[in-house]
Amino acid sequence: MEIIDLPLAGLKLIRPRVFPDSRGYFLETYQSKRFANEDIGEHFVQDNLSFSRKGVLRGLHYQYPHWQGKLVFVVEGEIFDVAVDIRRDSPTFGKWHGVTLDDETHEQLYVPPGFAHGFCVTSESARVMYKCTDHYAPGEEYTLLWNDPELGIDWPIQQPVLSDKDAQGKPLKDTFIPG
Repeated sequence: MEIIDLPLAGLKLIRPRVFPDSRGYFLETYQSKRFANEDIGEHFVQDNLSFSRKGVLRGLHYQYPHWQGKLVFVVEGEIFDVAVDIRRDSPTFGKWHGVTLDDETHEQLYVPPGFAHGFCVTSESARVMYKCTDHYAPGEEYTLLWNDPELGIDWPIQQPVLSDKDAQGKPLKDTFIPG
């Protein structure tokens, strides 16, 4: 496993070892000791699976006060995955980083607590798994506006399919962010 520190503190790209053979492949998606040795010692409490069609954009979500760290990977398809640093005391507050995740490279994105997270589907469909460090708390969830000009996220799609909640996200300047 190779872990790459990304430009926003705590955000990491994980390249697992893949063992292909004539039958297919095998890879380990998570192992607590290995992750702890790489400074990802989070205790994950919930696994989620999402299925979406091409053009769907989910996010940008976060919850407070029960922040969630996430370990995101694609089981099938391809997504453009985005994390936005919303830690007010961070030197990269309001900055974003995006990576393409797919079922061929099997790369994963670790999004630490204190980030908003979202993705859009760039393949015909995608199944996305993510582990969370805290339980989902519907009354504590907030949504940043996916196309907030202040964030300037360079999404690979222009007219995404959005839920009502995501379409009504708030710009960074108007969003509840503790600090």
